[in-house]
Amino acid sequence: MSDSSDRSLNLHFLKEPVMRKLCEVLDKTNSKGWRKLGEMVGNDRRFRVSSDEMEMCSLKVLELEGSPSRVLLRLMGDRGCTLGHLVDLLQTMGHTEALQCVKPPGIQILIQPQSVAIIVGHNLRLSCYAVGKAGVQFQWFKTKEEVHNSSSPDLVISPVQLTDAGFYICRVNCGDSFEFSQWAQVDVLNVATSYGLGSHSLEGRLKVVIQPQGQRLLVGDSLQLECGAVGRPIPRYQWHRNGVPLHFPEASKRRLTIPYLLLEHHGKYRCEICINNERTWTNEVDVLVDDVFAFGAGASELILNSNQEPPYATDKVALLIGNLSYRNHPQLKAPMVDVYDLTNLLRQLNFKVVSLLDLTESEMRNAVDEFLLLLHKGVYGLLYYAGHGYENYGNSFMVPVDAPNPYHSANCLCVQSILKLMQEKETGLNVFLLDMCRKRNIHDDTTPNILLRVTANIVFGYATCQDAEAFELSSSGFTNGVFVKFLKKRLLEDEKITVLLDRVAEDMGQFDATKGKQALEIRSSLSERRALTDPVLPGDSSDMALAHNRQWAKAHELPESMSLDFDCGAQIKLGFAAEFSNVLVIYTHIVKKPEDMFFCQAHVTNFSPDLDVDPKEMNRETPEETGIYLLSSSLPQHCLYTRLSSLQKLRDQLGFTVCLQGSFKAMDELVDWTTDVNIGKPLIARLDLYRTMRRNSCLQTCPMPHSPCHSPRAEHLHHHPQDLLSPHCSSPYLDVCEPLQGAVGGSGCVSSTLYDNCSFSRYGCTSSDSPGRASIPIETTDDINELQTVFINSLQFHHQ
Repeated sequence: MSDSSDRSLNLHFLKEPVMRKLCEVLDKTNSKGWRKLGEMVGNDRRFRVSSDEMEMCSLKVLELEGSPSRVLLRLMGDRGCTLGHLVDLLQTMGHTEALQCVKPPGIQILIQPQSVAIIVGHNLRLSCYAVGKAGVQFQWFKTKEEVHNSSSPDLVISPVQLTDAGFYICRVNCGDSFEFSQWAQVDVLNVATSYGLGSHSLEGRLKVVIQPQGQRLLVGDSLQLECGAVGRPIPRYQWHRNGVPLHFPEASKRRLTIPYLLLEHHGKYRCEICINNERTWTNEVDVLVDDVFAFGAGASELILNSNQEPPYATDKVALLIGNLSYRNHPQLKAPMVDVYDLTNLLRQLNFKVVSLLDLTESEMRNAVDEFLLLLHKGVYGLLYYAGHGYENYGNSFMVPVDAPNPYHSANCLCVQSILKLMQEKETGLNVFLLDMCRKRNIHDDTTPNILLRVTANIVFGYATCQDAEAFELSSSGFTNGVFVKFLKKRLLEDEKITVLLDRVAEDMGQFDATKGKQALEIRSSLSERRALTDPVLPGDSSDMALAHNRQWAKAHELPESMSLDFDCGAQIKLGFAAEFSNVLVIYTHIVKKPEDMFFCQAHVTNFSPDLDVDPKEMNRETPEETGIYLLSSSLPQHCLYTRLSSLQKLRDQLGFTVCLQGSFKAMDELVDWTTDVNIGKPLIARLDLYRTMRRNSCLQTCPMPHSPCHSPRAEHLHHHPQDLLSPHCSSPYLDVCEPLQGAVGGSGCVSSTLYDNCSFSRYGCTSSDSPGRASIPIETTDDINELQTVFINSLQFHHQ
C-alpha cells in the first residue's frame, strides 16, 4: 500500500497525484460530491465546518481551476482529520470512486490467517490468500521482524518450537500498493516435554492437552495453575473456583497466577475453555492453603493463643463509586482509574465488588441500598468513594454528579448515615476510604445529629486531613489520585487495616509533590487485628449468604457472545466486556465474508435513549476512540468498539440493531443488511437503580442528617462519631491556597501563583464551568521519580 493508505496520515500530507484525483472526483456535482462530504463533516464535532466555510468552498468554482473539494479537505486537515477518518466518511457516503483514489485498487485478501494453539514439535501453517489486478507477492512478519524465506501465501514452520510463539501478520504487495492481513496469534504448548502426551494428531475438535495439577501451599506463596488446549482459532480461557468464575485479568489466561495466597484461595479449581461455540472443561483440582503460623516456630505462639479465635469474615463486600462527569461542577479524571485499580485488587482479596461511575443522587442511594442487602452478621463491608465532597461537623458528604450549585446536605449522601445502617447489619468490619476534600461547606448550615452505636470495628481512611483538600495529578494521560497511587501498592499486604493505612500515610508523606499539602488521616475504633486479607468462613446463615451471592452475581452477568449470519453470506461475531459494573463494551468482528464482496463492515446502532450514547463515539476502530482506556489491552483486535456507560439508567431490556454494510465488485452503492439483537438487562441494569424511590431506601437516613435517628437495639450506647473515633494524622496540613472570591458551591480556593498550571482539584467545586472529558490515552508508567517534577508544577486542588 502506498503512503496514501496510511490511516494515521493527515490529509495535508496526501501526495499531490492522489489529492488531485480525489478532488476531481469530489468536485463532480452529484449527491455524493464535496457538498455531501461537507454536510457530514458539519455534523462531526471533531472536524466541524461552518456554513460560512462551506460558502467559501463554493466560491472556488468561480476561479480558474478552483476546487471546492481541495479547500474543504484543507480545512479538515487543519482540524486534525486523517486519511482513516476520511475513508470512514467516504464509506458512510458509499462513494466507491473516491475510495478508490485513497485506497489501493485491486488488492483483496480472501483468506485471513487464523490464530492457533499448537503443540511443540507439530507443523504450523498460517495462510493468507489474496488477489490483485497484477501479480501479488507476500511477506510474513513476526511482530515487527521479517520471517526469513516466507514469501509464499502459506507460512509453514516445521517442527514448531516454543520460541515460535507470538503474533504474525502478512503483507500483500501489488505494484506500488500493499495491504496487511489480520494479526494471528500462535500459542505453542510444551506438552510432549512436560506431560508426555506424544505427537498424536490434533486435527478436528477442541482438545485439552494440559490439565491443571492440584497443589498444597502456604499463605503468602504464589499459586500457578496451567492448562492448555489446541485448536483453531486460539482457545479462550476462564478459570473458576468452587464453581464460581474468577473476575480478575489473570483468570482469563491459560496460566492462572495468584502472587500472594490467602486462606480464602483454598478450594477446587477448573478452567472453562471455548472456541467459537464449542466449550469444554479441564479436570477439577484441589488447591490447599495452610496457615504458615501452624508450622515451625509459629506453632508455639498459636498454642499460647489457642483460646483466641483468629479473625475471619463471613463474607466480603465492597462498593466503589467514582464520580467524575459532574453537570454543575468541575469534571474529574482520576476517579475512573482509581476505581478500576481498586476493583482488581479487592477481587484478589476475595471481595465481591460493585464498581460504579457517575451516579446521580437517587442512583447513589439505590446503590447503597443494594450494598446493604449484601451485608449480614460478620461481613466485611468496604465503601470507597472518589469525587467531590465536603465535611461539616465531623460528618462526610459525598456529592452526586447531578448536585446543584451550590449544594446542601439534602443533595448529598452522608457517610456516617451509611455507617449507621451498616451497624444494624452487625457487620464484622466497616471500612470507609474517602478520596475527597474535607473542607467545610459554607452553604450548608444544618447540624447533623447522627447517633451511632459503639462498636470496635470501624475504620475511616481519609485521603486528606480535616478542613483540607485532596489532590489529583494533572498529566498527559489518566493517572491515579495521590491516595490510591500509594494505597494500591499496600492493599494486598496481610496487615491489620490500620497498620496498612499507617504505612500508606508514611509513603504519602515522602512524596515531594504533596508534602505539606495533603496527608492521609486515619480514624479508627478497631480493637481486633482485622485485615482485608482475613479468610472468609461462612457463618450460620448459609442460606442468606447464598442469596446474597446470587444478588451480587445478578449485577455482574455479561451477555454471551454470539455469531450473526446475514443473507449475503457474511458472519459477524458480537462480543461483550465489562469495564465497570455499569459500563459495557460491545465489539463487532467480521468472521467471514463472500469472496466477491469488496468492502464489509458491521456496526451497532439504535440504542435506547436512556443511555444517551454519543454516535460519534460508537463503532470506532480503536477502544481509546470510544473512551475505553482501561480495558483496551484485554479486548480482541481488528474490531469496531462501542462503550455504553450509565447502564443504571436503562429502564427496559437492552435492544439494538447490528447493521452490516457491504459493496460488491459490480456495484457502486453500499448495500445494508440489518438484524435486531436483545441482550436483556446486562450488569447493574438488572437492579433498576434508576428508580427514584426504593423500598427500605437509605433515603430515610442519608439526606436528613439534621434529623435524629435511633437504633432500637442499642439506644443507650449512642455517641457522636467524633467521640467514637480517635483521629491521627500522618503530618500537619499546610494551607497553600488563597480564597477564590465569588466561589460558588463551597469555600473554594485556587492555587497560589507558585502553581501556574493548576486547575480545579478532584474534589472541589469553585466554578460552574464543566470541561469535557479528555480524550487522551491512559498513562501506563508508575515511576514516581520520573514524574515528581511534573507533578509538583501541575497539582490540581480538590476543592469542596
